[in-house]
Amino acid sequence: MDPRAMDPKVLIAIVAVVALLVIVAVVLYNRRNSSARLKEKFGPEYDRVVRQQGDPRLAENVLVERERRVSALKLRDLPTADRDRYLHQWTFVQKQFVDDPRGAVNEADRLVTDVMNSRGYPMSEFDRRAEDISVHYPETVGNYRNAHDIVLRHAKGQSTTEDLRRAMVHFRSLFDELLGVSAATHKEVA
Repeated sequence: MDPRAMDPKVLIAIVAVVALLVIVAVVLYNRRNSSARLKEKFGPEYDRVVRQQGDPRLAENVLVERERRVSALKLRDLPTADRDRYLHQWTFVQKQFVDDPRGAVNEADRLVTDVMNSRGYPMSEFDRRAEDISVHYPETVGNYRNAHDIVLRHAKGQSTTEDLRRAMVHFRSLFDELLGVSAATHKEVA
């Protein structure tokens, strides 16, 4: 059939259908890429939010909103003097754990919060802080949540010394991430 002989309305309909199919394909491709990007970036936090929301699409909206909110923050690296001061404080807190595990864990919690504040994270309720941290430290935010849960149980008298030790380890993992330091850096300071 000669395309010139085709009814213009049919030709317009065919072009519209093809254009619609292309648009649908692009949207699906972008959605799949966005999902893969969010899964890759957030790792276990992606899975946690999907479980919490009950729907991957809703979870992805939550994570994208977190990214948007955190990108608007004025986050900053710490000056070397502040970083060193925090490292010395952490060394003291770790030594304190031997004689006063409960006090040391409370101090570790406060110290991590201070570092977050110094870096520019807003000091809102715990859940919002954890959400904000998850954007840059998705592998560590679970540790932060676990440490916080132990602190809450400790306040009710429901934690053991081993629980408190785990809280210290969890707080340290976020502390190290926030400062951008390694175990070797801690040894240099001690």
